[in-house]
Amino acid sequence: MGESTEQAKASSEDQPQITINEAQTRRKCGGWITFPFLAGNLLGLGIAINGATSNIIVYLIRKYNVKSIDAAQISNIVNGCVNVAPVVGATVSDAYFGCYPVVACASAVAFLSLVVFTLTAAIPSLRPLPCSLSSNSCEPPSSGQYAVLYTAVGLLAIGTGGTRFNSATMGANQFDKTQELDIFFNWFFILLYGSLIVGATVVVYIQDSVGWALGFGLCTVATAVSVVALLLGSRYYRRPKAQGSPFIGLAQVAAAAARKRKINLLDKGRLDYYYGTADAADVAISPPTESFSFLNRAAVIPNGDIHRDGSIAQPWHLCTVQQVEDFKTLVRILPLWTTSIFVSVSIGIQVSMTILQALTVDRSLGRHFTVPAGSISVSNLAAVVVSIILLDRFLFPLCNKLTHHTLTPLQRIGLGHVINTIGMAASALMERKRAAIVHAHHAENQAAWIAPMSVLWLVLPLAVVGVGEALHFPGQVGLYYQEFPKALKSTATGMASLIVALGFYLSTAVVGLVRRVTAWLPDNLNDSRLENVYWMLAAVGTVNFGYYILCAKLYEYHSIVKDEEAVAN
Repeated sequence: MGESTEQAKASSEDQPQITINEAQTRRKCGGWITFPFLAGNLLGLGIAINGATSNIIVYLIRKYNVKSIDAAQISNIVNGCVNVAPVVGATVSDAYFGCYPVVACASAVAFLSLVVFTLTAAIPSLRPLPCSLSSNSCEPPSSGQYAVLYTAVGLLAIGTGGTRFNSATMGANQFDKTQELDIFFNWFFILLYGSLIVGATVVVYIQDSVGWALGFGLCTVATAVSVVALLLGSRYYRRPKAQGSPFIGLAQVAAAAARKRKINLLDKGRLDYYYGTADAADVAISPPTESFSFLNRAAVIPNGDIHRDGSIAQPWHLCTVQQVEDFKTLVRILPLWTTSIFVSVSIGIQVSMTILQALTVDRSLGRHFTVPAGSISVSNLAAVVVSIILLDRFLFPLCNKLTHHTLTPLQRIGLGHVINTIGMAASALMERKRAAIVHAHHAENQAAWIAPMSVLWLVLPLAVVGVGEALHFPGQVGLYYQEFPKALKSTATGMASLIVALGFYLSTAVVGLVRRVTAWLPDNLNDSRLENVYWMLAAVGTVNFGYYILCAKLYEYHSIVKDEEAVAN
């Protein structure tokens, strides 16, 4: 294989070592002393961001005179931005600046976002004139009023993008031992979900029952506290340098393979593959695999593509065999990844439509408490948390004890698909019950009419879907982290968030298509055929599950195979 192979087999003595200064820095910084500061930042941001987004549909309807379905569409776009931004934030952090600067700047941007949200609620001129829900001649928001609102949303997306994944990575960088990392991640998710629940309940209740300005103002205070907490711990943090984005290397594989498309791969005797320099860690020296062999051209060494020391002269003309194999891994897993997109689409539609349904039913619990419509989604979040605890602590160990097997990530994802489809059918049945009550009272033409049906009926479908999420979402994260190349481990969870973002964006497109080709979703939900939308989601979900089964059967685990070979050796 030429000079490059010999370089790859060079001894590890040539590999760079940690300097004395770096070792001293690691001893002085990091550890559990950083946790209170990181926890304060996480709690404040979680409460503020979820407090602002959970009730945005109701805010648009009541304060901006936006029609109900349009408000749900805007909410889906907002949630899409909030979920896709962390992928961008993680990439920027890995490639250029490192975690701490990005988290600090993004936290400050989130604070500015909540300031703007508070101003929209406190200054009447930033909103259209008030209008009753049943009126058909409400003044729409002006372009300037929309501009201020969307500025707040854009800043919120940037703030979320720079903090959500980077906070977890930054926290993990403070610990060396695996046991400490496990404890940190357990507390991280407990605090994250706890802050989301507080934002979707306490903050939303204040917005609905006391005042929007006070609700957003509390979010602003929470964000300010999060910024201060983060900055107070600055002297204690470890700050690893940015390593560069692995996605650039993947793009180089595609470019190099395209440039050398005329190379004959059948003439194996003359092919010399590039394996990297001797000082590169974890250099693979086995030949490239035969699957997707056209990509192997990217690692073929033509004249002039490497320097005398073995380094690459033109990165967009030549890649290592490992880079090529990493690219192939992503290509293999891509079909499985696409099967989860529709699951997120259905969840996005269900959550937004359930909030609209909650506005048309009896939300009182007892004589003195009314459930805010924006808080109805907490039942989904709570179901996810409870289900994860029950599955990991009781059901999975019991299954392992009885069958001597644990569920694979693919099996967890598949069960999640099935339960999600059941949840859509449950939503259809609940909406049929609500619509029957509306028809019985001849209230189809009364948009503001409240059906004498408890809001608790809407909790059941959300809880069912939450159980499904507890299966397929961790299953996705586990699959991606397990199967993704080593260079992409830090972005594995980002793929799951990207699915959520695409789900919200596509749910907007699906609802828009349904409105164009059917009469199922008028602005008056009491005169709608919303149950047909849920049945459609259940039907498409069934077809999508069939597609998933096909992809899962064709997929072969690669990390598991490598682990088994290592154990055998």
